[in-house]
Amino acid sequence: MATTGKTLYRKLVDSHTVAQLDADNVLLFADLHLMNEYTSPQAFAGLDERGLMTLMPGQNVSTVSHIIPTRPEAIRIIADGPSALQASNLKRNCDRHGIPLFDTNDALQGIEHVIAPEHGMVRPGMVIICGDSHTTTYGALGALGFGIGTTEVEHVLATQTLVYRLAGSMRIWLDGTIPPGTTAKDIILMIISRISAQGARGYVVEYAGSALKGLSTEARFTLCNMTVEAGARGALIAPDEVTEQYVLSKCPDIAENPEWLAGAREHWSTLHSDDDAAFDAEHRFDVSAVEPYVTWGTSPDQAIPISGRTPVIEGAGEHGDARALRYTMLAPGAAIDGVKIDHVFIGSCTNGRIEDLRAVVDVVGDRKVAEGVRAMVVPGSGAVREQAEREGIADRLIAAGFEWRKPGCSMCLAMNDDVLAPGVRCASTTNRNFEGRQGRGAITHLMSPAMAAAAAVTGKITDFRKLESHHE
Repeated sequence: MATTGKTLYRKLVDSHTVAQLDADNVLLFADLHLMNEYTSPQAFAGLDERGLMTLMPGQNVSTVSHIIPTRPEAIRIIADGPSALQASNLKRNCDRHGIPLFDTNDALQGIEHVIAPEHGMVRPGMVIICGDSHTTTYGALGALGFGIGTTEVEHVLATQTLVYRLAGSMRIWLDGTIPPGTTAKDIILMIISRISAQGARGYVVEYAGSALKGLSTEARFTLCNMTVEAGARGALIAPDEVTEQYVLSKCPDIAENPEWLAGAREHWSTLHSDDDAAFDAEHRFDVSAVEPYVTWGTSPDQAIPISGRTPVIEGAGEHGDARALRYTMLAPGAAIDGVKIDHVFIGSCTNGRIEDLRAVVDVVGDRKVAEGVRAMVVPGSGAVREQAEREGIADRLIAAGFEWRKPGCSMCLAMNDDVLAPGVRCASTTNRNFEGRQGRGAITHLMSPAMAAAAAVTGKITDFRKLESHHE
């Protein structure tokens, strides 16, 4: 008997389908469209050429994040000419089209995937798009988020819709209890290392299983954010009590209105895959024994537990593991624990939230940044930065020798002032470790905030669970 149930993914798509174009494509309505400075200029130019204005400016939000300097200066000035032009063009376009903008010196400026949820813009059941691949982040709240290209940005501005090619459905079960010291970052690195960087290509992934109950909303953001590194077109987690608590804390308009709250809860309760829903592919992982993970190569799937060793390569090659080991200057069969680092970067849309910074300061205690190591902390938004300062996190990190920066994408990618020199080895909480991602010739090891904190105070990749408690 054929199944009649729907996956959460199809429920979200069907509820936002304006028209069925053919068997594989629909015209999809977007509840929210986020923009940044580097994927929008051509889209606005295209509208101008056609004499069009943004159809629903209130359903669009912009921020300056990728090119912005993060030096802790009272007034931030983008010194690079082309970058400054991108920022000024975004402001001019947003002003002309009536689109809200978190500009360079806005106190609440930040990375789009951090500011949107923290300001209550993201709610379960929404479709959210952005000219950035890590829009998958919003699946943590039961919203379908995905990245689009510049041409598609123009179409969304003009119509608030998108010609959308349907994806396959994949379910990944996470069973067991998450061990102490293991984080969502470790779990997603483990998953990608098992299924490969193309293992979810063409699919929207739905996470399920008992282990999800052990993940906060911010941890779920990390999980969904990096699912795109397995090639996924989206990531979803069905809303639960954890989701509701987070959303209502950010959306007082719902929480304080009994009628709206009842309606929201009724709708959110339908946002799950039906028991008889069929998935195109499934994977199952027991997280009970997952250790902290670290990448050793130049792709997020080249990751191993902290107790592991780099692969032993048979024969030479210009591609794959052999090339990656040459780039990262690691020996085949070498332990990852103990590899010396030069730089630590803590931030990004993957791990730049307040919970991440709390984890960092917990590991640091009253230690100091190791001699010869430069360590940077870049909050994901102005709101995160302000909260960290209120909680005393910033003062403790500064006292330990960390640089406390202004919000932005920063050293996640070499698109701003924060760029690593060739040969510099960085312990990073970001999402990609591609060749040159943080600077030409720079070497990136992805890890959790706690692991990055341990690297900062020891000067090497270190299992933070083995550090003695070191608090004042």
